[in-house]
Amino acid sequence: MPTVLRIGPYRFFFFAGDRDEPAHIHIEREDKVAKFWLDPVRLHSSGGFSRNEIIRIHRIVGEYQTPLREAWNAYFQN
Repeated sequence: MPTVLRIGPYRFFFFAGDRDEPAHIHIEREDKVAKFWLDPVRLHSSGGFSRNEIIRIHRIVGEYQTPLREAWNAYFQN
């Protein structure tokens, strides 16, 4: 589970077994885990986060979309 970004309480990562899915990122805080697709940036699952936090996370994913996508491609060698 490579961690590709940490911002505040959030850890952004993907699973090694995610290769067969479209590029996406998991975001974890405590016992909550959301998932966002990266192209285009959109919510896949909210994982227990509040609506306000999902909006905040969506903005972060949008802001870091390029480096997150580059990390995905580098790890999975796309």
